[in-house]
Amino acid sequence: MPQKVGDPASLPAPWHAGERALHDRLGLGDKMDRIGRANIRSFMPDQHREFFAQLPFLILGSVDGAGMPAASLLAGPPGFAHSPDPYRLDIAARPVAGDPLDAALRPGAPIGLLGIELPTRRRNRMNGRVIASDARGFSVAVDQSFGNCPQYIQRRDYLLPEESRVPRVEGLADLDAEARALITGADTLFVASAATAEGPLARSGVDVSHRGGRPGFVGIESDGALVVPDFRGNRYFNTLGNLLVHPQAGLLFPPVP
Repeated sequence: MPQKVGDPASLPAPWHAGERALHDRLGLGDKMDRIGRANIRSFMPDQHREFFAQLPFLILGSVDGAGMPAASLLAGPPGFAHSPDPYRLDIAARPVAGDPLDAALRPGAPIGLLGIELPTRRRNRMNGRVIASDARGFSVAVDQSFGNCPQYIQRRDYLLPEESRVPRVEGLADLDAEARALITGADTLFVASAATAEGPLARSGVDVSHRGGRPGFVGIESDGALVVPDFRGNRYFNTLGNLLVHPQAGLLFPPVP
């Protein structure tokens, strides 16, 4: 399929009300409007399609029926994510039982995807909607596709999981000692957020993004609240813009080897 687009000025603006509000607050409204139209595509370029196909895991953002976002990780042998054309990504994997993503994988549901390659510090984003789902996996139609810079990504190799360890979901009413140790020692987290469609210019959907820093960059307040610094980035404000209009988020802290 053709991958050429017309004049960026003729394309629809990719930002919703929350993102626009933050751009305008910093006097960046016109500049980010031009950047967004030029850099955020409605298809995946071949470079992104090849990138997703070589990854051993993906980070996904979903939202439940009550509007609560969740960040999840799916893994498989390279090639488990495959793009048959620039407008679609097929994923041959399912979440573990109890993962919020499992219930969210229904046709029409919004999904955010992050492909991140830790040894090279590359990352690309794709947000879309589920168009098919079965016991083997699911397919996502592309709404937005764009790249991210390597800032704050901690370079590391991948570790194979121990065969004796079976993933499981455990509910906690509060952060226990193990959870606190994981959070305070983390140098990486992933955050899922969402926006709801309100108004003629609004865009709805789910997004999942990376946050990184030195171990301990995430703090825990006395009341259990987490404090996550927002370092300077591309100024898209996908996450903060979502939180401005829908102040809920799901965080995923991967174990640090």
